[in-house]
Amino acid sequence: MATDIVAELADSLARTGVEDGELSYKGQGRKLDDAQSAEEIVKDIEEFEGLQALRMEGNTVGVEAAQAIAKALETKSDFKRCYWSDMFTGRLRAEIPPALNSLGDALMLAGARLTVLDLSDNAFGPDGVKGIEKLLKSTACFTLQELRLNNCGMGIGGGKILAASLIQCHKQSSEKNEPLSLKVFVAGRNRLENDGATALAQAFQLMGSLEEVHMPQNGINHPGVTALASAMQHNPRLRILNLNDNTFTEKGAVAMAQALKHLHGIQVINFGDCLVRPEGAKAIAESVSEGLPILKELNLSYGEITADAALAVVEAVKNKDQLEKLDLNGNYLGEDGCKAVKDCMEGVNMISLLGSLSDDEGEPEDDEDEDEEDNDEDDEEDDDDDDEDDVDEEEIEEEEEEEENSSSNNNKPSTPVSAPRPPDVSSFLSFPSPDKLLKLGAKRALLVQQQVDVTDARKTAEAFLKIASVYKEENDDVKNAVLDTIDALLSNAFSTPSFQGYSFVSILLVLLGLIKSEDKIKPVVVVPGHLHALEHVVRQDYFPKENVAVLEAFMSRSNKSLESCGNARIGLQSTLQRVRSQS
Repeated sequence: MATDIVAELADSLARTGVEDGELSYKGQGRKLDDAQSAEEIVKDIEEFEGLQALRMEGNTVGVEAAQAIAKALETKSDFKRCYWSDMFTGRLRAEIPPALNSLGDALMLAGARLTVLDLSDNAFGPDGVKGIEKLLKSTACFTLQELRLNNCGMGIGGGKILAASLIQCHKQSSEKNEPLSLKVFVAGRNRLENDGATALAQAFQLMGSLEEVHMPQNGINHPGVTALASAMQHNPRLRILNLNDNTFTEKGAVAMAQALKHLHGIQVINFGDCLVRPEGAKAIAESVSEGLPILKELNLSYGEITADAALAVVEAVKNKDQLEKLDLNGNYLGEDGCKAVKDCMEGVNMISLLGSLSDDEGEPEDDEDEDEEDNDEDDEEDDDDDDEDDVDEEEIEEEEEEEENSSSNNNKPSTPVSAPRPPDVSSFLSFPSPDKLLKLGAKRALLVQQQVDVTDARKTAEAFLKIASVYKEENDDVKNAVLDTIDALLSNAFSTPSFQGYSFVSILLVLLGLIKSEDKIKPVVVVPGHLHALEHVVRQDYFPKENVAVLEAFMSRSNKSLESCGNARIGLQSTLQRVRSQS
């Protein structure tokens, strides 16, 4: 009998993955709709003495199930770590805040002192942040060290709520002589934009304890980047700074370069896809050269950096004996520039640390036109900054565009163009945002059609993904604007005799990271909007039904690029199956 008990215990431990006070149901795909379906988990929690961590990643928890689990947590005073990412797949957004409120209330009642709170990949939006607002302000979070909210769709509003909660937590914990000392902050892919980033920067500056900051792909422009740069200076223990795929421009890059001079312990800098441009790269190189003795990784890829700026970066890192990787791919080096960079790295025995340069864009062609555009943008922003410092870059652009519609604005220099190219359409396609799309007005679909060469399958696919990236399920105006614009673009494309529909689908799969291309096309970071828009497209008459099976085959495969799009992926797969069965 003793043997049976031991075997049963071993089986239980293997099933739940118990380790160091941790109870794990990670990746089990459980559908917990009510208290009855959560009975086993509740029983395990109640019987677990000294429970410190609960892993619920990869399951789906409804309100009633969350309330039952919360009840079991109310007595767990040793509880420290919440691993609750990807925990609401298939749930209505309205279900998530009450579920989070129940769990948070239980942790507060238990007297828990959290060190890790991970709610990534839950797509709960601003309302979800409200669901953890009370918890974040409570004594349970005075000891919080890691806050992970990657890919939650917080938006500007959620970012502001989060920032205010952290500031309040720091204030109250400081009054108790135990100030909040957050070490790791992760909030990539949340569309925080300038206002959300600026609000969070205030919290970062106040805490001054950060060691890792990950905020990639948030639509942050130079005002938000500058605010973050100022905040980073007050976090001297910072080791990792990842702001990949935001838009620094020279202004933001120079501000961030100044911040780096204060961060002597930084090890990883990821400013890839940040459009730092030559002068920004040179400023960063100067800061690297003057300090950063333990730098391990520097990513300045896809930043429109020219050869001279890249060589300045290489010169700056040549004495960094702990360097492990330098990424300068996808810039404007040209063949001679690539060779010069490689030669310099080889000359200091660091060629093995240089990443690939296979995606180099060649030497820039329209330097003068681009410089004029940059100067025009800077002049406009400087004029508006004099009137109101807090106005963000997008608002400035929109105000300028409204002024252009109401007057000739003859005193503003213009960039020579070969065909009508409305600056607002160009701005949207370069740096998409929901506001910019709505600002195009009722004729947005026609304007976008005029801008995109629908005879080119790649350009059409790229335009589709840019438009779809701003899709918002919870905002009917934005959602309708996205779908109407996409319908106009693709119906025009598929009705054009020279348009190759199969090429369009193939390139789309490459851009989504589902297949590899010999042309070295750089995939985009897939967001739920891409899949929601595609789900709409495959239902339309203009979309060739013979391509549905191709899409279905690739969408059904396991792929990391789609992992963060749980609900959207499930919806698309279901629609593809239905459309195929009906055709």
